[in-house]
Amino acid sequence: MKIDFNIYLITDRHATTLGLPEAVRLALKGGVRAVQLREKDLPVRELLSLARELRGATREFGAKLFINDRVDVAVAVDADGVHLGGQSMPASAVRKIVGRDMLIGVSTHSINEARKAGAGGADFITFGPVFPTPSKMKYSSPVGVKSLKETKNVFNKPVFAIGGIDSGNVGQVMHAGADGIAMISAILSADDIQRAAELMNRRIGEAVNG
Repeated sequence: MKIDFNIYLITDRHATTLGLPEAVRLALKGGVRAVQLREKDLPVRELLSLARELRGATREFGAKLFINDRVDVAVAVDADGVHLGGQSMPASAVRKIVGRDMLIGVSTHSINEARKAGAGGADFITFGPVFPTPSKMKYSSPVGVKSLKETKNVFNKPVFAIGGIDSGNVGQVMHAGADGIAMISAILSADDIQRAAELMNRRIGEAVNG
């Protein structure tokens, strides 16, 4: 399965004033082609119901759906992949469960973690936080653009920059070698979600082709 997207939208139903399915649909209309369902505090039945709803929406728009951590939910809704964090099951173990039919993404915050993700068989990683951002500060300090460049040298698969990225600095991370960007609030908390997604797509295109 190919990684054919450059915006990786991570959900947070608290980041939007809309219902999450409606917010995600607007992002998909704006050109987002990959969504990670990450609602860690939801009971599994509610998570499964939400995953099914998002599976329908992503299929409608030809987009991919990833499930954070819950391999069982990903399998149940026929998701395109699973995204793993530092406390998740290792990528090598998940691969034994899902086979080659699902993509595996891994969250990384250092070059060493990126190297380990590659050794474990991750298909892509998120790397950050690149810039200061409230949602990530509790995990680690900003890694900066220089570390992003260095990570591309040790992880030879797609790297999605995350953390504090917006339409004003997306060019910086793309020029540093990122294959795409992962984001939450820059899209989901926007007054006009569809327009925010369209703008981000345009900025990425300008950085790649400029």
